[in-house]
Amino acid sequence: MALAAVTLAACTPKEATVVEQNPNPLLNYANWKTPHGTYPFDDIHAADYMPAFEEAFRQGREEIDAIVNNPDAPTFENTIEALERAGHTLSMVAGCFYNLTHSETTDSLQALEVELSPMMSEYSTSIRLNEGLFARIKAVYEQRDKLRLDPDQRKLLEDTYESFANNGANLDEEGKAKYRELTAQLSMLTLKFGQNVLKATNAWTKLVTDEAQLAGLNDDTKAMLKANAEKKGKKGWLLDLKPTTYIPVMKDCENRELRKELYMAYNSRCIGGEFDNTQNIIDIANTRLAIAQLFDKQDYAQKSLHKTCAETEETVMTFLDQLRDAYMPAAKAEVQELQDYANSLGLEGEIQPWDWSFYSKKLQDAKYSISDDVLRPYFELESVKQGVFGLAKRLYGLTFVRNEDIQVYNPEVMAYDVFDRKGKYLAVYYSDFHPREGKRGGAWMNDFQAQYVRNGKDHRPHIVNVMNFTRATETKPALLTYDEAETFLHEFGHGLHGMLTRCRYASQSGTAVPRDFVELPSQFNENFLGEKEFLDTFAKHYETGEKLPEELIEKIKAANNYHAAYACVRQLSFGYLDMAWHMLHEPFVVPEGQTTQEAVIAFSNAAMEQVRVLPNIAGTQMATAFTHIFSGGYAAGYYSYKWSELLDADAFAQFKQAQAKRGSIFDKKTADSFRKNILERGGTEEPMVLYRRFRGGEPTINALLERDGIRKN
Repeated sequence: MALAAVTLAACTPKEATVVEQNPNPLLNYANWKTPHGTYPFDDIHAADYMPAFEEAFRQGREEIDAIVNNPDAPTFENTIEALERAGHTLSMVAGCFYNLTHSETTDSLQALEVELSPMMSEYSTSIRLNEGLFARIKAVYEQRDKLRLDPDQRKLLEDTYESFANNGANLDEEGKAKYRELTAQLSMLTLKFGQNVLKATNAWTKLVTDEAQLAGLNDDTKAMLKANAEKKGKKGWLLDLKPTTYIPVMKDCENRELRKELYMAYNSRCIGGEFDNTQNIIDIANTRLAIAQLFDKQDYAQKSLHKTCAETEETVMTFLDQLRDAYMPAAKAEVQELQDYANSLGLEGEIQPWDWSFYSKKLQDAKYSISDDVLRPYFELESVKQGVFGLAKRLYGLTFVRNEDIQVYNPEVMAYDVFDRKGKYLAVYYSDFHPREGKRGGAWMNDFQAQYVRNGKDHRPHIVNVMNFTRATETKPALLTYDEAETFLHEFGHGLHGMLTRCRYASQSGTAVPRDFVELPSQFNENFLGEKEFLDTFAKHYETGEKLPEELIEKIKAANNYHAAYACVRQLSFGYLDMAWHMLHEPFVVPEGQTTQEAVIAFSNAAMEQVRVLPNIAGTQMATAFTHIFSGGYAAGYYSYKWSELLDADAFAQFKQAQAKRGSIFDKKTADSFRKNILERGGTEEPMVLYRRFRGGEPTINALLERDGIRKN
């Protein structure tokens, strides 16, 4: 998935004839001698951030005051474009800081993040509630039909006005004061939620001293676990809750009790104890409801869905229900098949959640003779990287050249110059592949610097992909699972959305699109991993150089929709959970006789019940670690993953049609259209207008159902 960026006024630097040196490296960006103006990470220290933020806040407020106090009548140029440019210093400081708090954090940075949270909230709110500023914006907005604006300018004007209106600009003084209070409160709550999840994840470890307990795990995983223990000065194998441990244990470990122990630990994170998030969930949901009600909305979802592709909660719920009805029968059949299979192997009783991945992998191996262990040797990280880069070259003409002069925030990070088909510089791309202390789990894309055009100069973006892939061992290079290779393609799809963008304004460039559209480029990119023509370009055995055999490729294709229905209803359960917490019409109150933990678990379980296909385990609930909706940008928006999946399947069907006609999945004509109409356009037009322009019509669910094997083509 894409990382939710801190919301700031998008901006470009003020023009200046003389730029004075500033001893703080974060404030001296105009004088950086680094390639392409990249961050001089070697010179930036924790002590630099607070003074830089304080100065950036001061400059930003000064720039806003200049707009408000301009004696000239409000125009698009002196108000809307001036606001677009304001706050550049803050964007530069925050662009570094908030990227590092996710990928290279420390106790001091986390403490600073807490301290900055109300300051950031107050700064943003003070702009949104500035009456003089909004009066000028409104004056321009009301004459929009008389202005000769380009489509992207018209959209910038409309989005700017609506952003202010939706953030309290039309409220009375009492309402504005309440809004300030609530947004500051929400900022702290969501920050605390996310930090609790990270701390709880890092806090749990289990030392195994008997290797027999790890039966089923491959040598690479055991080597990693042994290295974990050695780093802590212990003998044995140290398990944790990071994906590189949790996923292989749940899939491969024959020790059912150990699988259960990890499952319970992972799925009870932040339920009670030092890092309890149950009260945070209630407070976040109630605070969001209170904000929505300030705007005369019945619930937060109604407010949040404005300006998305779906637009209304009725549309979202209808969409989720449509998928539920289509997929649930198949999901139940998949569960019954696995139940029968597990029982045939000696499992007594009902299959449990900690059994699913284990027996699912065994059944997949039995049906398709394909497994991570079989495929890993063909997905060596360096080869996969060259394959992913090669895909970008074949589709869009991009070339990636390592640039060791670009400073990085960790020695493991690699930086590249990206060039277009004509050899012209296009972007900077950073890759950060492996887990480590101070790095959050999961995978994401973000930009260190956004793309924009100012005074005829195209300022190109600096993009980062952050992942948590299995490391190399003493005897083997980093070998990816098929899922990890797919994750790489996914995040790189976001990266392409950021690198290829060609927009005038930073607030519209790259991934600055509605959340139910932002996953289209990433999920679209995943489709190529099932294509022989693509696999042949890079998937080779790391020892022998042998290409991935065609027999395995056919098995991959056959297995691509293995348990697709189960995967879909699992995603739907997250979507229903999200909507339940954000369609509350009254504040959530803990029922009498229940603890906070019991109430949150019961409410969340009820929301997910209609798509439950495995037993519900007492004491577990994923809501308390659901960072996407409680500390990320997906509140009332988790459905967007499935919405984007509908679009990506429909879009890839265009490439398949071109392949049938012209013989290649890398069809240049179709790729050029996807690039021109989707990847380059950012948020310059309504997303579905862009999509229809590429596809030539409305998307349908048919391609998704066919791809998942729910409906035959």
